[in-house]
Amino acid sequence: MDTPFAQNAHILDNVKLRTPQREAWRHIAAHFQAKDSGREIGIVLPVGCGKSGLIAITPFAVQARRVLVIAPGIRIRDQLASDLRSNSPTNFYERCDVLKPEAEFPETAIVATGRVNLDDLEHCHVAVANIQQISGDENRWLDNLPENFFDLILIDEAHHNTAESWQQVKRRFPEARIANFSATPMRADGALMEGKIIYSFPVIRAIEEGYVKRLRAKMLRPTELRYVDRRDGKEIIIGPEEVRQLGEQDAEFRRGIVMSEETLGSIVDQSIAELRRLREETGEARLKIIASALNYEHCIQITEAFRARGLRADYVHSREAQANERVFRRLENHELDTIVQARMLGEGFDHKYLAVAMVGSIFANLSPFVQFVGRIMRVIEQNAPGHPLNQGVVVFHAGANVARRWDDFRQFSQADQDFFAELLPEADQVEFSNTAFVEKEFGPKGTIKPIEVIEEVGVRAADMEPIGDPHAAELLRQLAEMGVTPEQAATELRRLRLNRQDLRIARRASLNERVQRETGRILARLKIKPNGRTLDPSKREMNFAWLAAQINARVNARVGRQSQERQDFTLEQLDSAHEILPEIVGEIEEELRNAKT
Repeated sequence: MDTPFAQNAHILDNVKLRTPQREAWRHIAAHFQAKDSGREIGIVLPVGCGKSGLIAITPFAVQARRVLVIAPGIRIRDQLASDLRSNSPTNFYERCDVLKPEAEFPETAIVATGRVNLDDLEHCHVAVANIQQISGDENRWLDNLPENFFDLILIDEAHHNTAESWQQVKRRFPEARIANFSATPMRADGALMEGKIIYSFPVIRAIEEGYVKRLRAKMLRPTELRYVDRRDGKEIIIGPEEVRQLGEQDAEFRRGIVMSEETLGSIVDQSIAELRRLREETGEARLKIIASALNYEHCIQITEAFRARGLRADYVHSREAQANERVFRRLENHELDTIVQARMLGEGFDHKYLAVAMVGSIFANLSPFVQFVGRIMRVIEQNAPGHPLNQGVVVFHAGANVARRWDDFRQFSQADQDFFAELLPEADQVEFSNTAFVEKEFGPKGTIKPIEVIEEVGVRAADMEPIGDPHAAELLRQLAEMGVTPEQAATELRRLRLNRQDLRIARRASLNERVQRETGRILARLKIKPNGRTLDPSKREMNFAWLAAQINARVNARVGRQSQERQDFTLEQLDSAHEILPEIVGEIEEELRNAKT
């Protein structure tokens, strides 16, 4: 199969591409051109720096033949597919002038049950799948493909890729080169993303170039805190340094900080104060808070705390699948001030008006924290470093040990370490070791019981400062004279670049519709009642269902397919079925007419 990735693409001097996209593309090309350079690589790009676009142009760096793009879930899969499909309004190659309109655009197929078949994959240049669709014992895709089917595998949010489901895919295509992409190189459990990291774009550069928001941190530190010691029931009063130390050493204490009404109230109040300040400074009333919670019950507790203070708040959780969609709509319609979640709004969730991140949960290492903070890093004003709207604030309590447990800190570039040291108070006192630290979920069975905080006095917010052609015009004028807008012209070009998978699905649907329509017409012409049972020799099926089944059976037989295989028809077989349908309809109608006489 010819590959469109061998053609010249406008990349290295393309000003519409972002700096990390061009730089990373050059590193990828150089790596795979070198001898014995290794099969698998890693690329680290912060949120908002164009990771999806880099995935789109990576196949050109190696002149790939056929590419498998893997996402961790359906939401990200569909976003990537929208960027890659040639007839999509958001097609990245067209939007960023990577390919000229008359160029050969890659054929992209989405791997989704009921939407894809083997013919789609055999005729595509890029297959986009979520990991659940193509791995595991029940998958029907990998086992039908030869080992050399894909020569390039691109994995989005690749800090997940140490899991067995991802390893299964890699083993299935042993010769394929692999590129992993993520905002952080480590998983929540501390496992390192696979592949040699050949390029990392530091967060501080992303801020300087206006790709992500400037970040500040507010750490709440009480001058005095009073809590109940579970061992003897006595009240204990401690100072700010003891608060920090207990937060580092005692899981019950950490849980108490984020769950006790007194201390949680302080975190909520400070978050609201930061939101109001940002709204007043910018005049943007759509700015919002995102809060992290420990679990379902904690989501409800935090939501109630915000509502009690007059804010429009709601939560999302994996238990509430249907209700979540309603909450997301309220968020997008700016009917909320705060959204609370427990590990729900991770990769693939983007809402640029989130400006305050309230830390109400416990982070075992740096990676999940960066994923959470990443929700407020999307800029509102693109490529505008220093713009008042492009700032975010992280709020947390000193006793929650937010700055303590990130052993993967050393995996980032020195620039990133400097940046996060500014973001996280007391980071200079943290000793980075190889000791893993993962706390159990606090739940109804009480795996870790929080201490009860009775009172905290003199709470202060320590403010840590943040670490910035004429020919085309003539063509547009001519289009305007003909009454054609640029948007209409772009739509027409996308229409001409029909996607094979879309075309096959449409042809299959129309074939089914034609069979239904022709069935009704035959019955009408022969004056046979659709709901009667005169045609089926066994008298079990109604006339309409029986006749439609007869037509479908003959169509299948003529194109060499068995019953129940309509999903697996190739595009050519569907074309053939459409061509022979009138003949089959004529034959059956004649047979029925003769039978009546």
